[in-house]
Amino acid sequence: MHTDTLTLTSDLVLTIAEGGALGGPTVLVLHGGGGPFTVAPIAARYEPTSHVLLPTHPGWDDTPRPDDVADIPALAAIYLRLLADRDLRDVLVIGSSLGGWIAAEMAASDTEHRIGRLVIVDGAGIDVPEHPVVNFFGLTPRQIAEHSWHDPERGFVDPATLPPERVAAQRANMHTMGVYTSANGMHDPALQARLREVEIPVLVVWGASDRVFTPGYGRAYADEFPNARFELIAEAGHLPQLEQPAATFAAIDGWRDAGS
Repeated sequence: MHTDTLTLTSDLVLTIAEGGALGGPTVLVLHGGGGPFTVAPIAARYEPTSHVLLPTHPGWDDTPRPDDVADIPALAAIYLRLLADRDLRDVLVIGSSLGGWIAAEMAASDTEHRIGRLVIVDGAGIDVPEHPVVNFFGLTPRQIAEHSWHDPERGFVDPATLPPERVAAQRANMHTMGVYTSANGMHDPALQARLREVEIPVLVVWGASDRVFTPGYGRAYADEFPNARFELIAEAGHLPQLEQPAATFAAIDGWRDAGS
């Protein structure tokens, strides 16, 4: 895959990695708060057979973010415009964490029917009072690993061991995520009811050990769609594509191949 910039409007320049089989089906991969590297295994999985698009959300990794791009619906509108500008249809959209929220917003707003199938991996976006979301911004690095990984020791990186520029970049990304979620926290009050109108097939994949968004939250998310399947990934936390890639891709491919 190669990374390039794409000018969508006079004040919006999108950074996007693209590659794979240009004649194959399109797969749009949307990252979460951790940045594009967290979904790199997903892009690599489908690159041999699909045309893969992996954008960096404006504001992440030192990319520009216009002032009017300040919430998740705005990001969804950007990516729907990307699909429209390229006249792409029957697109498989896979979103992880915050990217799952963006994907759900896209599907709920897809009046041109460009999305063919949707995969949400441990996604944010709805409010489930019985399964409240942990205040991620209030966690220490050690607590983030304990909440996000089945094996916290694998996921924990001591900030004291990192170069200052990497620590600064991580803080900047967290600030950007705070901007996008400042209005209502990790959900959009207007989204939930609209999900019931999404008719395309949806797969909701969840790590069994996710303590940020629990499996109960994930099941409730799947229940909001009229045509959704829920798949639980054992021994995985908030990023099953990193901890259990084989099981995660088996779940996605099995659902996709079954045409359900």
